[in-house]
Amino acid sequence: MSGGVDSSVAAALLADEGHDVIGLSMQLYDASGQRDGLPAFGGCCTLDDLHDARRVAAAINIPHYILNFERQFNEQVVSNFVSEYTAGRTPLPCAHCNSDLKFATLVERARGFGADAVATGHYARVEHDATSNRYLLKRGIDPAKDQSYFLFSLTQEQLAHARFPVGDRPKDAVREYARRLALPVADKPDSQEICFIPDDDYAAFVTRHAPEAERRGSIVDESGRVLGRHAGIHQFTVGQRKGLGLSGLAGPAGSSAGAPRAPLYVLSLRPADRAVVVGPKSALERTTLAASGVNWIAAEPQAPQRITAQIRHRHPAAAATVRAMAGRRAEVVFDAPQNAVTPGQAVVFYEGDVVIGGGWID
Repeated sequence: MSGGVDSSVAAALLADEGHDVIGLSMQLYDASGQRDGLPAFGGCCTLDDLHDARRVAAAINIPHYILNFERQFNEQVVSNFVSEYTAGRTPLPCAHCNSDLKFATLVERARGFGADAVATGHYARVEHDATSNRYLLKRGIDPAKDQSYFLFSLTQEQLAHARFPVGDRPKDAVREYARRLALPVADKPDSQEICFIPDDDYAAFVTRHAPEAERRGSIVDESGRVLGRHAGIHQFTVGQRKGLGLSGLAGPAGSSAGAPRAPLYVLSLRPADRAVVVGPKSALERTTLAASGVNWIAAEPQAPQRITAQIRHRHPAAAATVRAMAGRRAEVVFDAPQNAVTPGQAVVFYEGDVVIGGGWID
């Protein structure tokens, strides 16, 4: 129970169905409300959110406990976030939080409570396929709120114990259900961005945790021509246009002052020589990608399989072919070029609404 309307309604639905429900909330930050000596203004799991979760639990008459996960959260989510940025990749902490922290740890805690399952407020669905005897992860029915992309790394053991009570409802219906029960969070705004980043300043957060990341380097074009300097590659991500520290416009090498100019975008990051490579938007297009740490939820394909692949949460799924490779790797070939394929983000494979699997873009 994060203190938001989705997890609150998930708990209420299960209680209404007659299940014996226990509410658990994760304390992820210092109980003083401080993070790194600064006020904690995260998007979820703040002290106010924990109080909201407790109020909801009282309203639906279920017990509520707060579990201190500060150490695990720092080790499994925050540390990964910092190390990925310093390595020139763009991390996806919500996916690590779901698989490495929420389900991995809460399934164990659930056993301690004598509980059979762990439910969350994610907009996704789980079904058991009798033919393959595997648990399948499916998109939530509300396409605007679907969160299956963030759950691709859940294992069969975790999916066997996972319940997503709001996954078969649109968001409007979830809020209406909360209003009908007079839950105090019925109209609470959805959390935005990454919960543990104060003021959404990713670069400042990484610098505080890893001062060595602030190493100067060059901004170069595709030919290697130096266009400017930067104070650390952790301040950039593939596809970025704003905040490059340049004029924002540049002509091709050797062009005259009056030549047509085009916006520059980050094409790639080279941590070995601390270079940020920039170029025109057209140079961002890719037709293939390689992924590692692949988790196959449905059966691992023995031959190239037609799928749709999603390279970001808000990116439309695109027609592609995926080929499983040794060492939990996969190659994806898109029918049409995709814009800003970003190392560190997830690529998730779908067949209709079913998540076939997914991995981390290299």
